[in-house]
Amino acid sequence: MNIVITGGGTGGHLAIAKALAQEFQKNDHVLVYIGSLNGQDREWFESSDLFEKCYFLNTLGVVNKKGPGIFKSLWKQVFATFQACKIFKIYKIQTVFSVGGFSGGPASLGALLCNKTLFIHEQNAIKGSLNKLLSPFAKAVFGSFTQKGKNYIKTSYPLRNEFFLKSRIREEIKCVIFLGGSQGARAINDFAILVAKKLLSKGIKVIHQCGKIDFERVKDLYAKLDLLDQVDLFSFDKNLVDKITQADICVGRAGASSVWEIAANGLPAIFIPYPYAASNHQYYNALEFAQDGLGIIARQEDGLYPEILFDFMDKLNSVDKEGIKGIAQISKRLREKIMPNGASRIVKYIV
Repeated sequence: MNIVITGGGTGGHLAIAKALAQEFQKNDHVLVYIGSLNGQDREWFESSDLFEKCYFLNTLGVVNKKGPGIFKSLWKQVFATFQACKIFKIYKIQTVFSVGGFSGGPASLGALLCNKTLFIHEQNAIKGSLNKLLSPFAKAVFGSFTQKGKNYIKTSYPLRNEFFLKSRIREEIKCVIFLGGSQGARAINDFAILVAKKLLSKGIKVIHQCGKIDFERVKDLYAKLDLLDQVDLFSFDKNLVDKITQADICVGRAGASSVWEIAANGLPAIFIPYPYAASNHQYYNALEFAQDGLGIIARQEDGLYPEILFDFMDKLNSVDKEGIKGIAQISKRLREKIMPNGASRIVKYIV
């Protein structure tokens, strides 16, 4: 089968594209990637051996654009759509798989124009603008959250297998990890600094990913509190899964890949959704877990207070009638919420 994988812009979209490409490659399909010159697409795939050829078209996002910017972005999308159709002819493409994001627009629209089979993966609990527009025309829409739709197929989120291999059921709280992301989340960083001294006084290890942008500021603040030598502080780590595996509680954002990674690892969490995410999708990602009793939501705009963390810790330490701690129950249920080999199940359905 000759397949175009398209979409990206951000790491969440591109991680799905990579996982699917790796799975398709195992079955000797011809793969072509169509992305954008903007966003992170080139950084991920320009030198990749997963694809026969990678194309990066000159496109921009349309959502949140104002005035003349809307027309400029729309024109670029239309022009790139016809470029995508030419690429289909060159490689005799039969199927287009979109992982969403503005860079997936041209090839997805081209699939409809050129009568190619279109499949979509929606990472979040609510659909992005492009996926919302195209979903009715897709053969199937894959996702891991609970959604409705006649062509919606619920599958496990495609993750690297190491999150499952290094998973464990938490029995007690010995370590808390704060994940500000590779770019840093100032609100999460400030919250970590606020509670670190009390955590350390209780003998609880603190791991803190603060991001590259905020690293020096956070480092200086820990130094002023005389805590720098006691906190595992870093800006970015390629082996983040090892840090996550050490932890018993996570405090972090609620991007799609993040919530499923910690679920696969069995790690209870306090979700602090990014308040400016498109359509507030991080809040809805976290909401499904919170409603299932698998974590709690702390909204940044409502203020982040120490009681949020310490009350959650008390809840996790509580024991039921059978003598089982809350943390062990939640950790076990998190691991049951997602299964490995999500990408292979999607590819098997398509093939």
